[in-house]
Amino acid sequence: MRLLAALMTATAVYLAVGHLTGHVPRLGARSKRKPLVAKRQLWLVQAGSDLTPRQFVAGSILSGMVGFIIFRALTGTWWVALIPSVVITFLPYAHFSRQRAERLAAVHKAWPDGLREVLAHVNSGATLPSAIEALADRGPEALREAFARFPSQARMLGVTLALEFIKEELADPASDKVIEVLILAQQFGGSSLQSVLRDLIETMVADQRTAEQIRTAGFEQRLEGMVVALAPWLILVFLATVPETYRTFYRSQEGWFVVIVAAIWAAFGWLLMRVIARSPQEPRVFGGGSVVSPGGDQVAEL
Repeated sequence: MRLLAALMTATAVYLAVGHLTGHVPRLGARSKRKPLVAKRQLWLVQAGSDLTPRQFVAGSILSGMVGFIIFRALTGTWWVALIPSVVITFLPYAHFSRQRAERLAAVHKAWPDGLREVLAHVNSGATLPSAIEALADRGPEALREAFARFPSQARMLGVTLALEFIKEELADPASDKVIEVLILAQQFGGSSLQSVLRDLIETMVADQRTAEQIRTAGFEQRLEGMVVALAPWLILVFLATVPETYRTFYRSQEGWFVVIVAAIWAAFGWLLMRVIARSPQEPRVFGGGSVVSPGGDQVAEL
């Protein structure tokens, strides 16, 4: 019975880790896996972190171990302390995921104003490259950071390749579409440039309005799901620290079995909730062929 419970716990934790990190195991014929180091580093760069993937993983594990030691001392029972420590292990991932989402959302929100800035420079007689360079100095704050290296890269590598670098650094579908339009405008130009930029601004504003409506509609459900998933474990930790009756029960085999079964059901419910509440993600049609290396100055092929 102990072996079966341990195997079930390990399976649930493995599936939870795979789901949260985006590497859910697939059954069937194996295919050759591509290296993921560059993707993981790019994920951290987009989150505004200077950590390497190894440092990030090591820090997450260390935080989980510290949490386990603290909860073990409070409850006196290692299997009661195990679940909160696993949650603590994933807190850095949750923090950086939220920070990355906020940074990319800020870029999305800034695109209409940034494109209006480009359009104003083009209408005043400036060339498209100089109008794009102006984003690094006078554009919205989120785009200033993204286009900070564009002037120097455009002079060394050309405007098209410099825009490709920015596209791969941002690595999201909305920015892909904008930058692809800028690349085509740079290559072919013409008298229709102003109308193309105006149409692109209108499209971005409409997309942002729709995305905001979707986020607002799903926020309450996500918040309720987090409370439902975490509240029982907080109560369990509290019960295991007070009356001796609860402490004695959760130190026994029966208490261990209850915690293991509850953990499996909680993990299953959490994964099911995330699957149901997940919004469809737009694929990167215009990008994804290369990513920025850890140093940020080179492109590594996937």
